Amino acid sequence: MNSKSQYKTKQREILIQYFKTSKSEHVSAADVCDYFTKHGETIGQSTVYRHLERLVDEGVLNKYSFDPTAPACFEYVGEGAHHAGGTCFHCRCEKCGKLIHLHCEELEGIGEHLLKDHGFKLNSMRTVLYGICEDCADK
Repeated sequence: MNSKSQYKTKQREILIQYFKTSKSEHVSAADVCDYFTKHGETIGQSTVYRHLERLVDEGVLNKYSFDPTAPACFEYVGEGAHHAGGTCFHCRCEKCGKLIHLHCEELEGIGEHLLKDHGFKLNSMRTVLYGICEDCADK
């Protein structure tokens, strides 16, 4: 356990369950609040924000903030463990703003190439590729 205590409250457990069912999705705090409102769950906005930050500190969620004009996104990575190694990239849709999380062996070669041939160590967790998502391309 981290130096911060883990409080086993009903709200915390509800949030963890929500993220477990939405694995590999990136959601904002507003998305979480909207979901609970639509499903009749009474959990306040400030409670959601507070618990999200605690879950990040505990290693249950990762927090991504790529664009200063857009809200941070959260992703479930499992209780008690930070994101397991490997190369991780993100793709941001220029039309709808959707953030897609990628673990792709094909992309691992980019980081290796940059380090070997250019002496540059890539932080793939902060790397964002911009383009158009499949949903927007089909419209």
